[in-house]
Amino acid sequence: MHEAEQESDNGVLASRDARTPFVLPGGVTDEALAELEFAAVLELIAALATGPLGKARVRGRRPSGDVAWIRDELADAEELRRLVTDRRAPQPGPVPELAPTLARLRIEGSVLDGRALVELRHLLSASRQLVAELTSLEAEAPRAGALRRPVPDRSLEKRLELSVDDAGEILDGASPALASARHEVRSTRSRLIQRLESILRGLDSGDEGTVTLRNGRYVIPVARVSRTRPPGIIHDESASGATLYLEPSATLELGNDLREAEARTERAVLAVCRELTDLFRPHWTALVDLLEMCVVADDRVARARYAASVNGNCPTIEGPGGPLVLHRARHPLLIARLPAEQVVPFDLSLIDGTRTLLLSGPNTGGKTVLLKAVGVIAALAQAGCIPPVGPGTALPVFHGFFADIGDRQSIAASLSTFSAHIAAVRSILSSADGASLILLDEIGSGTDPAEGAALASAVLMSLTRRGSITLATTHLGALKELATRSAGVANASLQFDGVALTPTYRLLQGIPGRSYGLAIARRLGIPEAVLADAESQVSDADRALDRLLASVEQRQTAQEIRAAELEAQATELQSLKAYLDAQQEGQEIREKALKTAAKDAERTARAQTRTFLLEARQTVEEAIQRAKASTDESAAKDARRLIEEAAGDERRALDAGGQADRRTGGQKLLLAVGSRVKLDSGTAGEVLEVRGDGKVLIGIGSMKLLMPAEGLTAVAVNLSSREQSARPTVRQSASSASAPIEIDLRGFTAEEAEAAVVHAIDEAILAENPYLRIIHGKGTGVLRERVRQIVESDSRVARSVTAPANQGGSGVTIAEFAP
Repeated sequence: MHEAEQESDNGVLASRDARTPFVLPGGVTDEALAELEFAAVLELIAALATGPLGKARVRGRRPSGDVAWIRDELADAEELRRLVTDRRAPQPGPVPELAPTLARLRIEGSVLDGRALVELRHLLSASRQLVAELTSLEAEAPRAGALRRPVPDRSLEKRLELSVDDAGEILDGASPALASARHEVRSTRSRLIQRLESILRGLDSGDEGTVTLRNGRYVIPVARVSRTRPPGIIHDESASGATLYLEPSATLELGNDLREAEARTERAVLAVCRELTDLFRPHWTALVDLLEMCVVADDRVARARYAASVNGNCPTIEGPGGPLVLHRARHPLLIARLPAEQVVPFDLSLIDGTRTLLLSGPNTGGKTVLLKAVGVIAALAQAGCIPPVGPGTALPVFHGFFADIGDRQSIAASLSTFSAHIAAVRSILSSADGASLILLDEIGSGTDPAEGAALASAVLMSLTRRGSITLATTHLGALKELATRSAGVANASLQFDGVALTPTYRLLQGIPGRSYGLAIARRLGIPEAVLADAESQVSDADRALDRLLASVEQRQTAQEIRAAELEAQATELQSLKAYLDAQQEGQEIREKALKTAAKDAERTARAQTRTFLLEARQTVEEAIQRAKASTDESAAKDARRLIEEAAGDERRALDAGGQADRRTGGQKLLLAVGSRVKLDSGTAGEVLEVRGDGKVLIGIGSMKLLMPAEGLTAVAVNLSSREQSARPTVRQSASSASAPIEIDLRGFTAEEAEAAVVHAIDEAILAENPYLRIIHGKGTGVLRERVRQIVESDSRVARSVTAPANQGGSGVTIAEFAP
């Protein structure tokens, strides 16, 4: 490759990227990322890209210390994550590796071959489709819309389609000269092969074979000892030497003609490629921009797809030294390898000056996995990838990642486990600062517990004073006490089921964990005598601490259970309140509609009455005038007949008006306490109370009903009606205007309450009311229990609930009817 080509190839895309981030320095950070399996997580994201360049862009991501760049990259992915969830995200097409092709295109006079031209056609096609999708989503995804770049006119693509096939072969129609040259090649080749076959048939019968090609010339196989071998040029021989491949002298001219035709074809193909290359060269800048657009879009959509697949949420990015808050965090590799229900999320907070977290608990409890999860989540976010975390997550920007995880023992380097850990700690202490994330697994292990705890305590306090965020796991009891006497240090543990002796993988902050070593040993079958001897050697202080931790764990578990119960109750109460509010709103709407309909009916009746009266009076006046003007006896009789008919019409109109008046205006005058009224069902009762909201409390024997005033008719008071009211009846013609929506049973006996409730349910069911409020008071609870038995045994009642506190509470039962 020429020097100019090499320079262009190396910078063709990098020169177009204006958002190159500040990448963290290598060294210990790269070692830490390798221990965290950061590359394996990136591979999961890269698998969601569509093209090789997009996959490579994802794989090449590394954590950055540039806060603005990180926020921009996360915002880009978050914008498309919402569209991926709605299945409306753009679908970038795969584009080939075009950097070398674009580098050659930039050089004046260079010529691209057919395969390179096909790759350019694929780039134009994918770019045009992507730009169309980004344009349609510009309002919802303006950040993605900003990726759009102008695409050259479609004439370039059409010219390529007519000139080059998908395999990169130049088509005959690319130019007249090429079509003519290829026609001549085919014609000459056909004549040459026919001539050679004719010569081959004239040889000795022992010679068998076919026309073949050697060194670019058509030849025939001839036995070396053949007596009939024609004169010509030998181009090759068989492996045994017994067969010669001969170009007869008789066909030399045709062979030369074929070579000339093929040469003209090659020149015509080169001319077409040069012409097409010259057409694309002015668009070099646009092509570079389109390639970068496609690669960036592929990378961005892959990150969005990953965030959606793990239900990740974009974290808040703080500056170096900020708080670390993780909600519902999960390890990316666990999500990929285990069923979703087996991956337990964790919450972790290092705020208010807390910089060091000590994780303790039994082996196989998940401490190391949590350690790695925190590190890889932070690294992913700083590389612009949304990690599997919940809403409310906040991450500081780290300028260095340090990890000492696992057994670093090395026979080749003559390092013991402890020596290897000390070497790692020494490297960390020499570089860590307030913008570092440090992950230490089993700190202080591998040596005497007392000395290891002392050294670990000193290391952790040094890191805490620097402001580094440090997460360390330990089994050392002395380190568990460090948080109680040192500012900036906190305890945490991973919950362990002490009964089943299995981990739950739930993180508990503020509580150190128990080791459960002897309990696990007992479960695994260690002899009881050995365990008893071991337990006798445990110090009283350790036993007291173990009992204290067990008590704290029990209280924590009990509080969590209680909190879950309270949350469930709160959810149920909220649902019930919403349901009752909706029911009340629906009832108010229905009552308002009934009142409006009643007023409309009253106005219509009054209007009709006035019309009848006017027509009747007009008829009477006409008859009187006719009678006065005539002396004929028959005419007088006709006049009297008209007057009588008009009087009858007037009487009927007045009767109709009076009935309407009794139901509305007339009733208002008679509705006083003690008045007798009748429901539409035919039941008569006595007015006990007239309320200001238009409702009337009616007494029917021992039953009390709260009814709208519009559904009542005043009646005369007499003995029979009083006797009838003592035994109320229900008719099938009851309407919603007269059906009870509430009954008051306070002061009733159990037997009276049963009759009243059954009657009220009958009325409400016939009226198609959705519910019935039954007021029984709180008292001793006997009446409430009897009401509950009645409504629960009635199959027409869908369910019964106690009224909300602001509507009577336990003193009111609401019976809801099946629709």
